[in-house]
Amino acid sequence: METDSGTGDRDEREYQPFDRGREPVFNVPGVIVALLALFVLIHAGRALLAPEADLGFVIEMAFIPARYVDGLAASGLAGLTSFVTFNFLHGDLAHLAINSIWLLAMGSAVAKRIGTLRFLAFSFICGLFAALTHLFTHWGELAPVIGASGAISGHMAAAIRFVFSVPGDAHGAGLLRGNLRAIPLHPLTVALRDRRVIAILVVWLLTNVISGTGIVPLGEDNPIAWEAHIGGFMAGLLLFSLFDLPGNGEQPGGDEGE
Repeated sequence: METDSGTGDRDEREYQPFDRGREPVFNVPGVIVALLALFVLIHAGRALLAPEADLGFVIEMAFIPARYVDGLAASGLAGLTSFVTFNFLHGDLAHLAINSIWLLAMGSAVAKRIGTLRFLAFSFICGLFAALTHLFTHWGELAPVIGASGAISGHMAAAIRFVFSVPGDAHGAGLLRGNLRAIPLHPLTVALRDRRVIAILVVWLLTNVISGTGIVPLGEDNPIAWEAHIGGFMAGLLLFSLFDLPGNGEQPGGDEGE
């Protein structure tokens, strides 16, 4: 054990950027807190509406494939805005809670790595691909689609692109606790050779297909738009590198601010 105070102090200072054990327990990016609050406020506001008013609100905000049968121009303003607004509605408290938990877990990691503006742009793209995937697999259907699951699926895909690049030692544990921007982002071809990434991909895809196609019945009141989940996930997996900050993974101990 090294007892020289000068050397010991220097080693501690060099390692400090990764050793974030004294960070607050609830270290959640502000953009995640804001989105969670917006989810709750919208859901609470809907509870105050009369059933007819709530139905009208959902129709305006939800993503409905039937709007686009005669083209985007015929769908009106909602045909454009619903590509975004459908993410902010949830069917019930369970739906809201599940999406909030996953946003907190996966979205926080991605937001810490790429910052607020890039995170919002990335989330929009994942949600957009989720909606488009549902549109082309449910062309002309009247059933509305609501919920942020597609975008959050993209967050999950993005997270597995970099969390498994962490060294399996104390240094790597420090990166996961603190400076996520110091973790290298391997090319997708490299990431897909990692057995852990493949395992998550297989389990996640099978879970969505099995639950969404009714092999495991979940009840008609809560159908799952599993194709939208897959669309969002694939967008996150394939496109995350376009949103990653330049220099991420190259400057260990760099600034972690938004």
